[in-house]
Amino acid sequence: MDLFSESYLSMVRLEQQRGQLDCFPNWIADSEANELFKEFSEQLQWSQPELNVYGRRVLTPRLVAWYGDAGANYRYSGALHKPLPWHPRLLQLKQRLEQQFEIKLNSVLANFYRNGDDSMGWHSDNEKELGAEPVICSISLGQPRYFDYRLIQQPKEKHRIELGHGSLIIMQGEFQQWWQHQVPKQKRLQRGRINLTFRLVEFSYAT
Repeated sequence: MDLFSESYLSMVRLEQQRGQLDCFPNWIADSEANELFKEFSEQLQWSQPELNVYGRRVLTPRLVAWYGDAGANYRYSGALHKPLPWHPRLLQLKQRLEQQFEIKLNSVLANFYRNGDDSMGWHSDNEKELGAEPVICSISLGQPRYFDYRLIQQPKEKHRIELGHGSLIIMQGEFQQWWQHQVPKQKRLQRGRINLTFRLVEFSYAT
């Protein structure tokens, strides 16, 4: 794929105050996105860990997998995650992002939303090991799903976009300090969606 193709130039800036949110609707061509979805759905080491929600242990409402450089350990939802060695196609995507946007990444959290019942609640990617102003590159493959975001101080004012097959959004600057985001349930949807959120773990917890 040409890194500087028309899809790269097709960018929509959704937010530029209190952080930056950019969307590239067709960052990956359909043919490649189809291949990636098939490979990742079949080959990534998916799991469904338990979460601690208000003192109760519940299963994560989606499948997850954590890949990255050795030592890029990441703690979220009360659990420590040690990265699996890079899958070759994940590594290619990481390198493409680094080259195109002149950033440094060392890990990726993969989420598999099997159907519209799977979801992710309101949160910010503000863990200490990501630093004060992390760059989060989020690639969507498969079923288009809603992506909601809202100011933490104005939770009733929700913004919504739909992220399609092969799309990319980049959150950076102070975005995680000011905003929350979620992937809500969409009960009628039957097809799966894979989301890949590449990031840089600046320091890691010991295993």
